[in-house]
Parts: sequence; structure tokens; C-alpha cells
Amino acid sequence: MYGYIRAYKPELRFREYDIYHGCYCGLCEALHRRHGTAARWTLSYDMTFLILLLTGLYEPEETKAEQRCIAHPFHKNLHIQSAVTDYAADMSILLFRDKCMDDWNDERKISRRAVAGMFSRSYRKIQQQYPEKCSVVRTQLEKLHEMERNHESNPEIPAGCFGTMLGELFVWKDDIWADTLRQVGFYLGKFIYLLDAYGDLEHDRKKQCYNPFHQTDTTEPQFSQNCEALLQMMMSSCAAAFERLPILHYEEILRNILYAGVWTKFYQKKKEQEK
Repeated sequence: MYGYIRAYKPELRFREYDIYHGCYCGLCEALHRRHGTAARWTLSYDMTFLILLLTGLYEPEETKAEQRCIAHPFHKNLHIQSAVTDYAADMSILLFRDKCMDDWNDERKISRRAVAGMFSRSYRKIQQQYPEKCSVVRTQLEKLHEMERNHESNPEIPAGCFGTMLGELFVWKDDIWADTLRQVGFYLGKFIYLLDAYGDLEHDRKKQCYNPFHQTDTTEPQFSQNCEALLQMMMSSCAAAFERLPILHYEEILRNILYAGVWTKFYQKKKEQEK
């Protein structure tokens, strides 16, 4: 993932931040426990959001412990874990491994093939447990790869592929909430893809890499406004789906992320462009 789905720390209470960071640390520990030390490379605040969302909805039994880790050897930090944490750890590996293989197939980067190979054993286990999710991720990455080769100029089309992929990962159980969770993930995934394309446009042009905004005239004053309007549409739909879920546990942290945190990097980039 891209690291855009983060909390807006200035508006979090101290206890809320401790919980937020505790879920992040819990995910780090779960990645190490289930998939080895290298799995920590896949750690992200995006998957921390998924943990908070699914925990808030299903309220599984959590374990909380103050402990040291390799990243913080001199003082203890709160670690929060549950069955949701293990699921998020598996989805982190699935997404990261398949993205590495996609990079290998696309650009023949030996380093990406080697990294993917490090998680082959874990991936086989995930395939056995979640065959449908693995199939959806592979299919959508293949579609994205094809769009990149064809230089697709409509940004919503590749964004839809990424949204479909993320939406599938947001479904933990096949129950009455599955479709709503899929919608939350779908629109959040589209938001992430479009925001990443917006932020990387100048870099991608210099490197001659694919970007759905490549043919857009960024000197036009309407460019940032149009992008912002498009992103607002995605987050409005995402938030509408979220508000249909009966979440009380961690709801303030989740709302902080959805209504404030996700916009942090966009406004940072916008200010850079206006200078």
C-alpha cells in the first residue's frame, strides 16, 4: 500500500493515539510471528486502519501488553492484537508479494523477484486459506498492468481496479456486512490510487513511468481543484458506506482517519505546487 491512510495526530486524544499506535505495533509483531522478520517490511498504517475498522465492527477479543521490541528496545510500548490482527498480517503479505511479482513481470527487476521469493512459503499458506482473495488481487494487478501498457488516460478506470482489490481485502467474513465493507475498501482504494498518481505525477514524467494524469496540463489552475473534487467524491462515498456500519468501538479514531488524516498528504503536495 502507499501509507496515505493515517490518523491526524493533532486531533487525537492521548489515549486514542496509544490505541492507534498499539494496533500498529501489534500488527508488526503479528507479521514477525506469522511470516518472519522480513515481513515487517510490509508494515503499514493502511493495514492498521483495516484492523481498527474490523475490530470496531466485530469486537473480537483483544490482548493488550506493554513490551519491548526490536524497534523500541529501551522502553515498552503497548501492543494490541486479536484475530483481526492476524488476518491483516496475512493480507499485508498477500498484497506485498503480488505487487513484487507484478513489478518483476513488468520491469524484470531481479530485486523484486528475490523479495517475492522470500515470502513464497507464507504465500502458499495464504493461498490455501484465502484462494478467492488471492485470485482477485492477481486479476486486478494484471488488469492494472495491461492499462499501464496501453497508457490508459482515464484515471478512474485503473483506480477502480485498485479499489476492487482493496475492497476484497476489507471483507473478513462473508456476512451481512461484507458488501458494505467492500464498498468502504473500494472507494478508499480508488482514493489511494488517485492520490498516489497526483503526488507522483512530476516524478513519473521525469522517469517516463505510467501515470493516469500524464496527459493533463498541470499548469492549469483547475488541475488541483479537479483532483481535489475527484478525491472528495471518493471519500464521500467511502464515508457514507462507513457510517452504515454499526461501529462504536474505536469510532473516534476511525473518523479521525477518514475525515482528516487521509487528506494530510494531499494538502502537503498542493502547498508544494502552489509555491
